[in-house]
Amino acid sequence: MYVELRCINKTFDGFRASNNVSFGIEKGHLAALLGPSGSGKTTILRMVAGLDRPDSGDILINGKRVNDLPGNKRGIGFVFQNYALFRYMTVAENIAFGLKVQKRSKSEIKKRVEELLELISMEGLGKRYPHQLSGGQRQRVAFARALAPDPQLLLLDEPFAAIDAKVRRELRTWLREMIERVGITSIFVTHDQEEAMEVADTIIIMNQGNIEQIGTPGEICMNPQTEFVVDFIDIERFEGKNYY
Repeated sequence: MYVELRCINKTFDGFRASNNVSFGIEKGHLAALLGPSGSGKTTILRMVAGLDRPDSGDILINGKRVNDLPGNKRGIGFVFQNYALFRYMTVAENIAFGLKVQKRSKSEIKKRVEELLELISMEGLGKRYPHQLSGGQRQRVAFARALAPDPQLLLLDEPFAAIDAKVRRELRTWLREMIERVGITSIFVTHDQEEAMEVADTIIIMNQGNIEQIGTPGEICMNPQTEFVVDFIDIERFEGKNYY
């Protein structure tokens, strides 16, 4: 497994946000952490990112234990639900930000930014500012900025939550295609069942800090394993559809 969590526990002020959580993700796969608000999925993402530290258990990336490694040393790209773009920077400057932190050469930065603008189909828009973009375009820029430093792992926290339904559906397909093209291992947090079913290779269903079930979208639909999953997943809604 490329990413592995072993018996992860985390408590906040007496609330168990993560209860002995264990799972693994294969290299190049996209896993969705799916569950209602307060189920612990964002806590897991933050611990993988190094933003929070588990009380106990181990987090491994590419076989290396990273519990004691700062987030900026873990080779992770992070896409937030509110874009988190620098509003006073152009699109190109936003994408280049992580590369400048790494002190890459100007020529290397220019080349990488051009590659990523092409990847997200925004060639010619590098000089625009975030307020001049649509919500979907801003999220594409956030995706490109996260990929710019060539991370080993991409984390996405409800990346489409702030976008209207029609654009959100379009971006799901786009995200799946981009991740397949880049080949990066990714973890995606969502409370949207349809989003998880359409985008993920593997779905990890969480409830009150516990994992209820892990499986492919097809396995989740065909064989729900706990009472919570039966109640939570709208099985009839997904019948007859082909999933990854």
